[in-house]
Amino acid sequence: MEKNNILELRNITKDYDGKVVLKGINLNIHEGEFITLLGPSGCGKTTTLRIIGGFEKPNAGQLLFEGKDLTPVSINKRQFNTIFQSYALFPHLNVFENIAFGLKTKKTKKDMIEREVMRQIRQVGLEGFEDKKVTDLSGGQKQRVAIARALVMKPRVLLLDEPMAALDVQLRKKMREELKRLQRDIGITFIMVSHDQEEALSMSDRVVVMNDGSVQQIGTPEEIYNTPENRWVAQFVGSSNIVTDGIFLEDNKVKIDGKTLPCLDTNFGVDETSIDIVIRPEDIQIKKINTGYFNGVITNAVFKGVHWDLKVETKKGRSWTVQTINNYTIGDEVALKWDSEAIHVMWKEIDE
Repeated sequence: MEKNNILELRNITKDYDGKVVLKGINLNIHEGEFITLLGPSGCGKTTTLRIIGGFEKPNAGQLLFEGKDLTPVSINKRQFNTIFQSYALFPHLNVFENIAFGLKTKKTKKDMIEREVMRQIRQVGLEGFEDKKVTDLSGGQKQRVAIARALVMKPRVLLLDEPMAALDVQLRKKMREELKRLQRDIGITFIMVSHDQEEALSMSDRVVVMNDGSVQQIGTPEEIYNTPENRWVAQFVGSSNIVTDGIFLEDNKVKIDGKTLPCLDTNFGVDETSIDIVIRPEDIQIKKINTGYFNGVITNAVFKGVHWDLKVETKKGRSWTVQTINNYTIGDEVALKWDSEAIHVMWKEIDE
């Protein structure tokens, strides 16, 4: 069943002093979904979030909330709440007072404030911390206070600007799971900004991959990873072997380094060369020499904890990255092989 769009960005552009930061962003965000804007520093993801939140005005384009133009609506009238990287807590207030702050400014009744704040404190697992000064809290606890303070206002949309950036690796993993659980339990729309692929892929219903002020691809984590729409996405999300000089011979057949190989792709024409072929390192199998598609020599081997990252140089002079759980030694002669579904064909970028 198709969910309703709660937010629509239509051809949003933004420039600062003549430097274009957003180049016509189009994006529909569904009610109740967890969506992540993913991309490198300076790609425009935070500017997009700030425009949604009302902290910036677009130069052109429309921002619609449930079909109505949101552009003239001030920040405090939008049914959104934002959690910033720094959490922006009030150091002179304790945990309870921080969470209650928004309700107090809205002149909410005292017993209602007590009930709602305690409900949020339980929801984020901070029982017993009500009277603690926020300056005495750990990074993870501060983040929970920021989340509770945002959720107590019952926003329709929660905006999260790199919410895990200030946390260490172990805590970040834990908070990912908690945020995802919270979002599922509460059922409101979460829009998160991140430059961390693992974060985006593990938490989101859909990922919006951005680069250089443009949306490169929108899809589920599986779609983004398994079927990148262009070379940039393939290289940014995960690691990829990208064959730039392959040929799409006909439906279900490509040619790499003179060898015809089966694939699942269709509709790229006949003898088409303006394509790139992506094969993920974990999809390549290492076989005994002369039992695969290409023979090669291992030129580098790095242990990554769960797997080995290998570089294999083939007789055709091509270098392949391979991930395997087996241990190999530099200088080993091997063969490379993969299944037909490991090949992903995509059109070359027009401006190459």
